[in-house]
This record gives sequence, structure tokens and C-alpha cells, in this order.
Amino acid sequence: MARQRIPVVLVAGFLGSGKTTMLNHLLANRQGARVGVVVNDFGSVNIDALAVSGQVDTMVSLGNGCLCCAVDASGLDAMLGKLAGAEAGIDVIVVEASGIAEPRDLLRLMIASENPDIRYGGLAEVVDVAEFAATRERHPELADHLRIADLVVVNKADRVAAGEVSKVTATVEELAPGVPVLVTDHGRVDPELFFDPKPREAYGQLSFDDLREDDHSHHLHAAYQSITFTSERPLSPRKLLAFLEQRPAGLYRVKGHVDLGANGPRSRFGLHTVGSFVQLERSSWPAGQPRGTQLVLIGAGLGADDVTRRLTECVSDDDTVDERGLLRILRYLDEPVADQEERPPGD
Repeated sequence: MARQRIPVVLVAGFLGSGKTTMLNHLLANRQGARVGVVVNDFGSVNIDALAVSGQVDTMVSLGNGCLCCAVDASGLDAMLGKLAGAEAGIDVIVVEASGIAEPRDLLRLMIASENPDIRYGGLAEVVDVAEFAATRERHPELADHLRIADLVVVNKADRVAAGEVSKVTATVEELAPGVPVLVTDHGRVDPELFFDPKPREAYGQLSFDDLREDDHSHHLHAAYQSITFTSERPLSPRKLLAFLEQRPAGLYRVKGHVDLGANGPRSRFGLHTVGSFVQLERSSWPAGQPRGTQLVLIGAGLGADDVTRRLTECVSDDDTVDERGLLRILRYLDEPVADQEERPPGD
């Protein structure tokens, strides 16, 4: 059984871009998911922590210091470990960095994590559309921040005319080609972009969360697309790898299972991608379920027909085992050392 690892979502952006507002929106619309938060304010009074503490399940606060400077990978692991323990029952962890944090360093800390209970859940860069030009002038490094992001949230669109929003969006797409761009206001981004809310049964007396979900002020989410792809035939590992490494513009997240056709019962893999980050996990075939590939692809500005066509081209032409292609794609395999040691020779 593949481990159910907790996604860790990094939220970055310069001061005033709307990170805390977006986090509060995610918390208010989490649909039953339990959310852990690491809040990092640069100052002696942790204002952001105070702003979210009323509705978060578990929180770690780092005040009076920048997260990317104040801790190393082991230090971040220690923070995340407090949230990822089984007793906390957390479904997703959100790290809200201070406005002066360096996203590239945060990303390095996350990728260097040795905590087996967590996985990278993406880097979202939040920008204030009304202050975009002034921010670029004060912080030329913004262009680099946009390029390494997995998702750019163009926030506060209600503050400017539609033409200005289009202008800023075009600039972001020019600076960070291929990165999904979502336009929103008040940080209203659908939580399903970052994590999978738990299905909930409606019965008995409605809870406060049930009532809050009917609050129409929360129904305005940034638009995104979801594409489903299925195939009864195995996929070619070589062609799938080409699709993942040259992903369509605007593709943010891929989740599901793929059948790579070789290696008997070990041919099924769980696939998780966020931006350019790709992760495979071995996954056995459920009893009674036919073999096949089932994927959900999420992004902004996706061409559904083009994405479906490219994935269809990944379907294997024959039953010949592409051992070299399988070896190449397995470098993305996330597998515990114990499993590797227990595997029979030649398996």
C-alpha cells in the first residue's frame, strides 16, 4: 500500500499581496479537511498568526524571523513533523511565508525534507494586480519568483479595470511561460487546486461548516479547468515521460493512477505532479478492478482537446516491454528503502 503522504503547499508573495486573505479563504472552504498551518511573520508581533488562529486545526508560528533564513531543512522538518503526526489527523499543511521570504530557498528546504509523511504540494506565488508594476520596480527579483512558482495567483482583480488585469496577466505569462495563472479577488481560490477535500455525508443536524458552505459570498472562486483521461490499454513509459517533462502550458496538477503495462502486478503506479515536480508511487490493483489508467489534470488556460490528444498518443502501440523507457521514468519513483531491499532480485 502506498503511504498517504500529506501535501505541503508553500504560499509566497510580497507584503500586501493577499496571502493571509487567501489562506483564510482556504480555511473557510476546506469542506471537512483538517488543515495545518505554518505562519511566518517578520516582526515581534505575529499578526498573520493572529489572523488565522481562529479557524485552523493545528498551527506552528515562527515570528520575528524569515523562515528561509531562520531554519534549515532539518528545522523545517521539525516544524512540519509537529503537524504531520498521525495523532493530528492533518490532511494538508500550508506554509505561509513572510513577505520578504525567498521562494527559491523555501523550495530547496521543502525538496530537501527527509520526513516520510509529507510530500511537496506546490508553490503558489500571490501578486497584487493593482501594485504589480510598483512591486516589479521595487523588487526586480519578482520575475524569478514567478518563474519558479507552480501557480501564480493574480489577486485583488476587483481593484482595477479589466484591461489592467489583462495587461498584468499577459506580463506574468511572458515572464513565466507555461505557469498556470489564476485571476481572483479577495484570495478566493478553490481549495481543490491544492488538496482533495474529504467527501462528506449529509445527515442529522447541520454543522457550522455545513451552513458556512452555503454562504454565497464564498462561491466566487478563480476559474480553473479539470480534465479527466482514462485508458484501458497501458501507457508507454517513454511517451508519458515526454508528456510530463514537456507538460502543456497552464497545467498545474496531475493526480491518479497509470498502467505502464510491464512488470505484471507491479505495473500500476500512483502519479502525483505539481508544476514540474513529478512523483510515482507503486500501487497494487484493487480486487475486481480492471486494469487501466485514470488521471485528473487541473490547470488554468488548458486546451482540453490538445491535452487529451497528447495523452492519447501516450497509449502503447503494442505489448512489447520498453525496459529502457521504464528505467527512465522510474527515477521519479518514491519508494521506501525497506521496499527496495525486500524486492526479489530481477523484480
